[in-house]
This record gives sequence, C-alpha cells and structure tokens, in this order.
Amino acid sequence: PLNIYEVHLGSWRRYADGNVFSYREIAHQLADYCVDMGYNAVELMPLMEYPLDASWGYQVTGYFAATSRYGTPADLKYLIDILHRSGLRVILDWVPSHFPKDDFALALFDGEPLFEEPDTRKGEHKGWGTLAFNYSLMEVRSFLLSSAWFWVDEFHADGLRFDAVSSMIFLNFGRPEAELNHNGTYENLEAIDFLKATTSLLREHFPHCILAAEESSAYPDVTTPVSEGGLGFTHKWNMGWMNDTLSYMESDYYARGQFHDKITFTMMYAFEENFILPFSHDEVVHGKKSLLGRMPGDYWRQFASLRACFMYQMSHPGAKLNFMGNEFAPYLEWRFYEQLEWFMLQYPRHREMHDFVKQLNHFYLSRPAFWEIERSWDGFHWLDADDRENSIFSYARCGHDDNEIIVVILNMTPAPYDTYRIYVPKKGRYKLVLSSDATCYGGSGFGGSNLQETTYTSTQDELNDNGPDKPETTEHNSHTENSSRGLPWIELPVPPLSGMYLLYDGDTLQ
Repeated sequence: PLNIYEVHLGSWRRYADGNVFSYREIAHQLADYCVDMGYNAVELMPLMEYPLDASWGYQVTGYFAATSRYGTPADLKYLIDILHRSGLRVILDWVPSHFPKDDFALALFDGEPLFEEPDTRKGEHKGWGTLAFNYSLMEVRSFLLSSAWFWVDEFHADGLRFDAVSSMIFLNFGRPEAELNHNGTYENLEAIDFLKATTSLLREHFPHCILAAEESSAYPDVTTPVSEGGLGFTHKWNMGWMNDTLSYMESDYYARGQFHDKITFTMMYAFEENFILPFSHDEVVHGKKSLLGRMPGDYWRQFASLRACFMYQMSHPGAKLNFMGNEFAPYLEWRFYEQLEWFMLQYPRHREMHDFVKQLNHFYLSRPAFWEIERSWDGFHWLDADDRENSIFSYARCGHDDNEIIVVILNMTPAPYDTYRIYVPKKGRYKLVLSSDATCYGGSGFGGSNLQETTYTSTQDELNDNGPDKPETTEHNSHTENSSRGLPWIELPVPPLSGMYLLYDGDTLQ
C-alpha cells in the first residue's frame, strides 16, 4: 500500500514568531505525526535550491543543492534518515521540465542559450515565465540525469515525483504557435527519449525507487516499462480522477444525479496505468478553495460530504496522496508563507475530521482488499453503478483469491434510507467495520452507524419463470442488473452523505 502525505516543509509547522523549523528540528515532529496518522510515505515539495518563495520550490536554480532555508545538506540527510527509521518512504519533487530566467542561474549560461532551447517557440513557457530544457543536447541530458541520480544515491530518496511531465511530452503544451515534429505530431521526441533514459537508469540501479509522473494527458503507457514501449515510470498521478471527483463533489446535492458519470467513468481507464489518486497542493490554491470549501451546503453537510469523498478515495483502486492540512479540513486555502491552521483542531468538527482521517488511513493500510489488486477487475466489482436517482454507489474490493472482501456503499446526498437493498458478491455475513456517519466523527449516527461490528446477513433470491422473487417490504433497491442473476443481497439503513465499509465475515453456515 502507498498512502502519501504531501508536505511543504516551510509551512507545515513554524515557530510562534513565524520562523521556520530547520530540517533537524522538524524531523521527529513530522515522522511521529505521519506514523500516528497512518501515512507510510512523505512527498516533500521541492527542496532543491530556488530563489522565489512564491514558486513553492518549482522554479529550481540549484539542481544539486539542498535549499539552505532549512539548514545544510547534512541536516536534510538527517531528516530523511529519521523518516526512514520511522518506516516512512521519502519522495522528493524534482523539476526537469523548466527553470527560471534568473541571470545568476542556468538561463543564457554562457551568454547564449545553452541549457534552454534556442528557438523560443520550444524553449519558453510564457504562461509560467520560465524556460524549457534543450533535451536534444547530451550535455543537458547528462546534467539532468546526474541530478536525478544525485538525490536518490546521495540523499537516499525512495523516489522522485517528476513535475509537469505533460509540458515535456508535448510541444504545444501552452504554446499555440508550436510546430509539428518530423513525424507530423506535437510530441517532443527528444524529451520523451530523455524521460525513457532517466527512468531506465534509475529503475535498473534503484529497483525499488518510486518514479511518479505528474502527467495530465491521455498519453499512453506512462507506467509501462521502457522495454515494453512505455515511458518507464512506476506511477502516474490520476488527474482525470481528481478533476472528475472534485467536479462531482462541488455540485449541489439535488443535481448530483446529473453528474453521476463523473464517478463511474473513472473505472473505464482505472487499470490502464499504475495510478496515484491525488488531492494535492494544486487543488487548494489560486481561488479553488480548500477541499472543505468546495463542498456545498451548511456546515454539517460540508464535513459529511468531505468524509464521504475520502471514503471514496481510499476505496478506489490506486495509491493515495493528500496534501498536508486536508486531514483536518481547514476552510482557508493553503498559504505558503505561514503554518497550517493547527488551532482549528480545538473546534469539534475539525478535530472529529482529524480523528476520522487517522482511522481511515490505518484502516486502508491494514486491509489488503484495498491494495493487493490495483490493476485488474479481479480486485474491483461494481455492485451498483446505476442508481443515478439516489446518487448511491456500491462496489466490492477484493484481495488475492478473494481472501478478503469489503463492500463499499457511498451515499452522496443528504437523504437517509431506513432500508436499502444492496446486492453482494457472496452469501453470508457482512460486518460494518467503518462508517463516516458515526457520531464520533461528526456524523448523525443514523440507523445504528455508531454501532461498529453490526452484522447484516444476506438473503438469496429464488429464481423462477418470472425472475427473482422480491420482498414487498424493501424501501429502495439498487438498480444493478445483479438483481436478475439471483445474487444474494442485504438490506440495511444507509445514512445521509456517508460512506460505509462492510467486511465479508463468512458464510452463515460456517
């Protein structure tokens, strides 16, 4: 399993006077917090030297220098070592896609274009005010390859997250005046070749290294090995899932049925790559609002909706990533120049969200059904993808050989249901092991959702000439075609704006 906590080191925590902690001072705090909260990896936003604080580190000038904002290179090694001792993997953001125009750095290094493309149509990102590397030069490739090697080899990073890969792959990314290549496409062939060379080198010498691509297009085979025609990354950020999910969650509750496909469509491509599901820093800045602020409705509904969203993220195929602060649901967007609003934890709703995310993280790590099979339908089965009217989704996650089965039920509207029928993959007992509607997490406790370990026993339809017999007492049925197959089903109360995990507990006859 891979559950990543994305951190901007200068604004996670600070001294009371606003000064930042050093690498050494923050090391034990960060390690202890992540372990306690149930994360097993930390992604550090760029720590390569950069001049502009407001760039968050993504306009790098020192590709072989740890930023001195937080101490010395030895101090950074200490931080990484402490995280490792706590069982946490460390992923460093790395920016091989562009660099700033500062005259003291790489731009016009010898008075002429050297690191950058001489043709400004290829060599400049006007939208970002930065320059693109000239990947056709072996000297530039060697410089960047050496930088990637340096951070993994010298600093013992467990992985690199490649920033803005789409801007490297496509000549027309942010450049409407771009020209076609000699193949008649907009692919940057030199950059693609560079990416393949980098991933091949690192995976050969550091086989356990995570290489994650922030890549937002439909470019194929990003996580396929180079030997099989791919780019060679180990993971790809699933930007489509993130955009569709947040678009759905932002819609008002009465209208969510109109956006039902934004939840179901993701499974059309969920197994094409080895995905990471990111709620990253980019989703809580520039007027987009915090995750909580995106949720519609009153105070209670916003928190309930966000808890349901996290239940969906954790049960969907793919590794997980959340930006710091998401775990206690701040109202304000992230601000890089001050620490997170930790004081919000004194308020019950934010403290309950914090407790909920902690429980959810540990549950995810402890349940193989959620991560043993990530890239095939063997690990995921829709139980009902079609209840658009009620905006209820249900599916099962399975481990190897069905050694563990968890049924997931998501109610994405504030309407509760006293009795709702869900078709299940096997007959037997299904035990409620986690509900986002429990009162200890700020929920309503509807229908006994406070009662952990509540068990529901399946019923089997009798098939006859007229189809399966259905009891007259059922208030709501799932709309899946499973009902025509004589599959077992359970009936249970479904709380408003909630997620429920039910663990298969064996056949009733055992």
